[in-house]
Amino acid sequence: MTSPDPSLVDLASRALGGSVVAANDEFFAHRENLVTVAPPRFDPDEFGLKGKVYDGWETRRRREPGHDWAIVRLGVPGVLDHVVVDTAFFTGNYPPEIAVEAAAVAGHPSPDELAAARWHEIVPRSACAGDTANTYPVHDPHRFTHLRLIMHPDGGIARFRARGRALPDPRFLAGTVDLVAAENGGRVTGCSDAFYSSPGNLLLPGSARHMGEGWENARRRGGGNDWVEFALGAAGVPRYAEIDTTWFVGNAPGRVSVATRDERAGGGWTTLLDQERVQPDTRHRFPLPGAGAATHLRLDVFPDGGLSRLRLPGELDDAALAAAADAWARTDPDA
Repeated sequence: MTSPDPSLVDLASRALGGSVVAANDEFFAHRENLVTVAPPRFDPDEFGLKGKVYDGWETRRRREPGHDWAIVRLGVPGVLDHVVVDTAFFTGNYPPEIAVEAAAVAGHPSPDELAAARWHEIVPRSACAGDTANTYPVHDPHRFTHLRLIMHPDGGIARFRARGRALPDPRFLAGTVDLVAAENGGRVTGCSDAFYSSPGNLLLPGSARHMGEGWENARRRGGGNDWVEFALGAAGVPRYAEIDTTWFVGNAPGRVSVATRDERAGGGWTTLLDQERVQPDTRHRFPLPGAGAATHLRLDVFPDGGLSRLRLPGELDDAALAAAADAWARTDPDA
């Protein structure tokens, strides 16, 4: 889920709960491949009963007017910055043009209900190159839950990325929630090193399935230590921190520190954990008694090393809940 701007999350990624719920055709290659986290693969010698096997979504050759489409459900609602239509390894069978539409549909709609939804064009019909990660900016400021990827007229696409910022439904921010989770709007704002894997992985739902699904920096050969900073999804009072080194056996940090700050008050960093020792391949929980309201979190690892997940359970304050409700209302595309 790495991107040039570390604060942007792939809202369509299966790692965040994204899914491809429908497609009009997937004769050669399955639509679900579009939101696979891993980069596409290609084996020139792999053929199946329907022809060449591609790691992507591929439709049959269209012999009548029209276009092919697939509907992607975002893992969480969000405001998009850009989409990436990656045609890796599709060289003679990619779509010459694409378009993207978006909708905001509450609940858990069926494909038929989505077909009847109000769709908004966010990427007009545009040229698309083969074997290329084609990037298209999105200038619509509204939040969406579903995207419709359109190929004119047909062809194959390896991956579809929808990068933006999560905007959670305020109804699910009541009570104790994970203040830094990506699905609640948490995002990376800075990092010392992400040589092997992105610190954004720390905020993903569920447990990491292997070391590559966490944050791992390079081995530090000089002085200092590695660190990552986050903006919380909404301001709140943290109750405890969960720092998980699962899968990091010989390359976990020796110690960690946690600090927070409240941007609204203009204050600096307040240390809540000061170089606490951690163990390899272990889920650690540290109480944070007396912690104040925060909008940002800083995690330091000493001197370096990898982590699989970071959690910060806590409660939003009244001002933050009101701000979340206001942002939700202002970004409704169908209001």
